[in-house]
Amino acid sequence: MTIREQLEHQEELSLSPKACLSMRGGKREKEEDPCAVRTAFQHDRDRILHCKSFRRLKHKTQVFLAPEGDHYRTRLTHTLEVAQIARTVAKALRLNEDLTEAIALGHDLGHTPFGHAGERVLSELVSGGFHHVRQSLRVVDCLEKEGLGLNLTAEVRDGIVKHSKGRGAILAKDPAVRAETLEGQVVRLADIVAYVNHDLDDALRAGLIRSEQVPAGIVDVLGRSHSQRINTMVCDMIQASLGADEGEISLSPKVVEAIDALREWLFVHVYQVKTVHDDFIKASRILRELFLYFMQDEEALVAHGGDRFCEDSLEVSVADFIAGMTDRFAINLYHRLFLPQPWKIL
Repeated sequence: MTIREQLEHQEELSLSPKACLSMRGGKREKEEDPCAVRTAFQHDRDRILHCKSFRRLKHKTQVFLAPEGDHYRTRLTHTLEVAQIARTVAKALRLNEDLTEAIALGHDLGHTPFGHAGERVLSELVSGGFHHVRQSLRVVDCLEKEGLGLNLTAEVRDGIVKHSKGRGAILAKDPAVRAETLEGQVVRLADIVAYVNHDLDDALRAGLIRSEQVPAGIVDVLGRSHSQRINTMVCDMIQASLGADEGEISLSPKVVEAIDALREWLFVHVYQVKTVHDDFIKASRILRELFLYFMQDEEALVAHGGDRFCEDSLEVSVADFIAGMTDRFAINLYHRLFLPQPWKIL
């Protein structure tokens, strides 16, 4: 018996009957020999962790554009916080932690530079729109490994493409948008637990808001400090899910209402504040001009690092290139292409 088979046997003995077992899942589009020491979901986690798109998350905006302060979140630190919250819940519910972690680490690989501002620009410019969820799946299916993709399992791919709720309902009831596995559902809720808490924390750090401004009704339910809020949400998710119908990760109505209220409060007092919004208007202009430039010059696209896979239209390839950029790469490339450069004497 290989180490992988021993691990799969341990899962069968220790995990909940509702968990997704590695030995019963793990189907890939392209068949390959299984690893001797890792389960299929461990293997997926490692592929995501070592891919280039994951490393670029460290220089992509979460809320504050290209932050210079050492303690502001980036898209990478957001991803790590989601992964740890999700693993805590999965462990408490005896779900598959490796599957949960793989989905969490891969869920935002398709995010653009400059956060949702970049996503809005590409959605305006690309035929049929653009959404980071679909792009995350495209990254792992098509773009990584020079167009070969990561060949992830069906369960991880499903969790990635169904993780986002935008400003929609926190609890997904529609099977079309709800992950097929409980592990995927955990990541969807862990994502919102992470971002409403760390976005509030970063806004306090930036001086955009003061803690006493947060409505009392939210504080009374969730707590005043960062750790109190996360603890409330995580414990509530565990308790509500233990008492929920089979096949559902849940939150209590009281906590859902408080999270919704906090999320809407953040939109008004943080995300749409003029000082934050103005920088994203500038960032949007950068991406728009880069997109139009490369649409008019295919050779320049390749010369500056873009890829032209034979089955893709130029528009798709340009969108892939723009979406994959970090904040600083986009800013530096814009300077190089559109601003005069100081003359260098040889």
